[in-house]
Amino acid sequence: EVQLVESGGGLVQAGGSLRLSCATSGFDFDESAIGWFRQAPGKEREGISCITNNDGHTHYVDSVKGRFTISSDNAKNTVYLQMNMLKPEDTGVYYCAADSSGWGTIHDYRYNYWGQGTQVTVSS
Repeated sequence: EVQLVESGGGLVQAGGSLRLSCATSGFDFDESAIGWFRQAPGKEREGISCITNNDGHTHYVDSVKGRFTISSDNAKNTVYLQMNMLKPEDTGVYYCAADSSGWGTIHDYRYNYWGQGTQVTVSS
């Protein structure tokens, strides 16, 4: 059974930091790509970062470049999203997803497994 479990969300003041974790099981992690997505209230879900686990290549959407860092611990089958200098517009539900083909993109149609999400709220 494939599982992706996000953790680490919470309430933080603007300028603060959070680290999200995505613990996975049930698929070939080393050959996969993991993406982080978020959905703000009243908005569509957007891809914000991804990592390909076979080579560590990363990608970020412009709005988080320089503030967020995605990383992968292949021994633990876990991906992290370090979020610094958080802004109120970063508020939303954050999801991790797995693309078992390992393509590596922030477009959600590539991803076949999804977590349940974790809430991030940034107060001004």
